[in-house]
Amino acid sequence: MTLPSDSKTPVDNPTRVDSHDHVETALKHDDLAAETVAQGQALSGHEHLIFWETVRTFKVASVVCLLAAFSAGADGYEIAVQASIIANKGFIQQFATAVNEESEKFLASNIIATWSAGQNVGQVLDFMYTLWAILMSSVLAESLARTWPVWFGAKMLAGTGVGYLQATLLGCITEVSPTRVRGGMLMLYSFWWTLGSFCTHVVLQRLNKTDPFNRQTPVYTQWGHIVVTAIIYVLLHESPSWCVTVGQEERAKKSIRFIYRGVENFHVDRHYELLVLNVEHEKALAVEQRNESWLAIFKGTDSRRTITAMWTIVAQQFLGLALFGSFGIYFFQQAGLADPFQIKAITKSLQLIVVILAVFGIDKFGRRRMAYCATSLMWISCLIVGIIGVAPQSGASTYVFVLSACFWNIGISANGAAGWGYIGEISLQRLRPYTSGFAASANSVTGLIMSVLTPYMVNTNKWDWKRKTGFFYAGVGLLWVIGTWLLVPETAR
Repeated sequence: MTLPSDSKTPVDNPTRVDSHDHVETALKHDDLAAETVAQGQALSGHEHLIFWETVRTFKVASVVCLLAAFSAGADGYEIAVQASIIANKGFIQQFATAVNEESEKFLASNIIATWSAGQNVGQVLDFMYTLWAILMSSVLAESLARTWPVWFGAKMLAGTGVGYLQATLLGCITEVSPTRVRGGMLMLYSFWWTLGSFCTHVVLQRLNKTDPFNRQTPVYTQWGHIVVTAIIYVLLHESPSWCVTVGQEERAKKSIRFIYRGVENFHVDRHYELLVLNVEHEKALAVEQRNESWLAIFKGTDSRRTITAMWTIVAQQFLGLALFGSFGIYFFQQAGLADPFQIKAITKSLQLIVVILAVFGIDKFGRRRMAYCATSLMWISCLIVGIIGVAPQSGASTYVFVLSACFWNIGISANGAAGWGYIGEISLQRLRPYTSGFAASANSVTGLIMSVLTPYMVNTNKWDWKRKTGFFYAGVGLLWVIGTWLLVPETAR
């Protein structure tokens, strides 16, 4: 029974007020349910839970997402080893292919560029579905490498494994994690990647102090990561959403029972029906719009989703990822810093702090705001580094240079936290593997180009731009900063 608009019921009558509130709440819930069903979705009954309540309720699902994200730490460690070990004295002694006027051995820019190209090409070739075997093979090749072509092959294998990881695990986390904690779970991918990379630079910095010609220890330590990830991949199940998409009903229900075990009032058949409803809605929409193939990611609204998924991540490449990230230690070394390994360890620790903050604050702060603030900070840092490169050199300029590098690393960390979330969340479930795969491939192809150019820019025996390289990235990155402000939407709420 509802109250008429001119009701004289006293305000202090709790019974009538509660009844009225209950009716309105029920109506709102019914309207919301009808709207979501019309859009190919439905309510699960757990939308009211806050972050930690959701984690406690969906314990197994949360652990699955944590394990999937944790495996990124091994890749972060491996990629950082391959990128930063080129400044190790023992590595230079072993793989040097040229000698300068002072009869000192150095790594030729074309060799460094070839290694980086191998890694980025490998990330595009993510057709191999045995990630653990690929990563193990890359570490084995690194352990046995004594010539630069063998190291090139190792980097191709590592890039292939990373490409598959990026295209697959983010989609897995998106599909398995409960909606209320999805943003935080996706941020954990960036957290573990950053932590793995940070550990690499701690190892390299320590060796630079105690045993600078030791190049094998950082490589051998990767075997521990390989063992841990092997255990993780054995434990992980295929996501129910993927099983539904390919029509494997029994496998989907088995996965649902495992992932959502222990959740009170959880109905496997009901959850399966929700997934089927979503898939059927997307297929019907695709038929209506004649976008049934994977090429739909380049058509209509889905093309906008594809651009959004790739924009923030690809922007990293145009804003100095190769300069400060992939070749960070090499850049600091060529720029004349006394202890490049220490500087890199400091900047990585800042990245780690930012990612931790992002894990708990991304949904509240907003993904779009984090993306445009981060890309803007990276662009400003590149511009300042370029200005330092043409200004008179002094002790103060070195401090400003290091400070700018620190701010850039804060920006890249926030950018990655937002960007990889977009790749996992923005696409339709039916097209998610294609959208995320294309975005990761576009990122790798762009990285391939920048990784070829950057060694020539900073190498004192080649173009010798040093800090002036910041101007290059400020120039090519400006369009991507503007695009982030204008194109990237908010998805956190």
